[in-house]
Amino acid sequence: MSQSTHLGGRQLVWFKRDLRVVDHVPLMEAALAGPVTCLYILEPALMAGPDMAGRHYGFLAESLRDLHRQLASLGGRLHVVTGETVEVLDRLHHEHPIHGLWSHEETGNAWTYARDRAVSRWCRERGVPWHQAQQFGVVRALSDRDEWAGRWEAFMGSPQRISAARIEWADLGWPQQRLPDAEALGLPADPCPGRQRGGRALGLAVLEEFLEQRSGAYRGGISSPLSAPTACSRLSPYLALGCLGMREVVQATRTTLAGLEEGDRRRRGLAAFVSRLHWHCHFIQKLESEPEIEWRNMHRGYDGLREEDWSDERFTALREGRTGWPLVDAVVAMLRETGWINFRMRAMLVSVAAYPLWLHWPRVGHWLAGQFTDYEPGIHWSQMQMQSGTTGINTTRVYNPLKQARDHDPEGRFVRRWLPQLQRVPDSWLFEPWRMPRSLQEQVGVHVGRDWPEPPLDLEIALREAKARMHAWRGRPEVRAGKAGVVHRHGSRKKMTGARLGSRRPAGQYSLDLSD
Repeated sequence: MSQSTHLGGRQLVWFKRDLRVVDHVPLMEAALAGPVTCLYILEPALMAGPDMAGRHYGFLAESLRDLHRQLASLGGRLHVVTGETVEVLDRLHHEHPIHGLWSHEETGNAWTYARDRAVSRWCRERGVPWHQAQQFGVVRALSDRDEWAGRWEAFMGSPQRISAARIEWADLGWPQQRLPDAEALGLPADPCPGRQRGGRALGLAVLEEFLEQRSGAYRGGISSPLSAPTACSRLSPYLALGCLGMREVVQATRTTLAGLEEGDRRRRGLAAFVSRLHWHCHFIQKLESEPEIEWRNMHRGYDGLREEDWSDERFTALREGRTGWPLVDAVVAMLRETGWINFRMRAMLVSVAAYPLWLHWPRVGHWLAGQFTDYEPGIHWSQMQMQSGTTGINTTRVYNPLKQARDHDPEGRFVRRWLPQLQRVPDSWLFEPWRMPRSLQEQVGVHVGRDWPEPPLDLEIALREAKARMHAWRGRPEVRAGKAGVVHRHGSRKKMTGARLGSRRPAGQYSLDLSD
């Protein structure tokens, strides 16, 4: 990263999804170029997007307060301003001329990309250099997918930027104000009492606990909704907002792993975890390289597969946890209350939406994005398409929620915890309560159709028909022919020749109104 040519002038560090001071390259580089002002902009239009919810803002507000404390410990201050970014920058530049803008690259949704383009134009028109640093394993303008794995490893193995020379701070003199509440930003009330709390301090505590204690259960414990809340790392929301840096987490994990004895159960867990961190960046790279996968099928041969079969009734049953399939509805209940479910259950929800309910993925994706406190666009939209079968390169994953319940909650403990109305239903009927004899329904006080919903369709028939439709669609010549292009752009491989990617963004404007 080059230094500003306006040495000595005000350097503006724009925090986005990088809410920390450790290994924050823009902050360290800006400090070498001149006095530093730190800014975070609360953007009402971003908050109004279909993928945002009050739980996101709650976690963000906590993380901003923590970042303010981090900067205060260095003698600085975080200025938080509400408004649209270009307007805020214009006001600030008018009152306090900006000689350099510094930030991390961001792979967000279509709205943040449009905003970044507007900021780029603003900088060019005013002669303000904008320095953007790579934040984690995603490579902007990647020309060859074959290069990606090596570049990921090189970045994760490079030294962290921990400190710099004494920072000269440049305050704006603007009055300190309390962060607005969610409603003031247009976000409806979103009670999520069990969600994780934000901020680097809590993120570090979760990281330490995982590395030193919980990682022993990672292998074998992350699939079941019973064990996953403690077996999983639970670092995803802290990585999504950059409270922790990816390079920081990879290096801490490898350091811990190197110090473990051969028989320590954590060895296998941490090795698998590092693989997941690699996977994390691999999927975000897909959105970086082809941003359209947020809103259109990755394989265009699947256009028309489900779009015309949308059902508000089926979608409402899923969203409200009234499908009548107990594991599905229990997972929705947990997600509503905690803002988190494990990966296997996320995949199952999308599969249920895509196959028996036959729902096109974008609206389902917006709903789920608003439920996940750890929403990461790059992972989320790639996974929505992967689990819906529209990538064209992945094995069709059709999860039967009855089988998933028997495999991962055989005693019904998870279902009964989140669906207390089923407490008295015997084990033999718990996962298919609609099959209970009427006399048993009377006995246990669960009347199907009144106390418990009838499933919207026959699951076995719906799954069989969905598989048949997908098999027939995948066999079309134009679909088979288009698969190579998707592999060319996004396939995971160690080494292939001739795989070329275009620039990060295609020319022209987005034509959508916007969003893991």
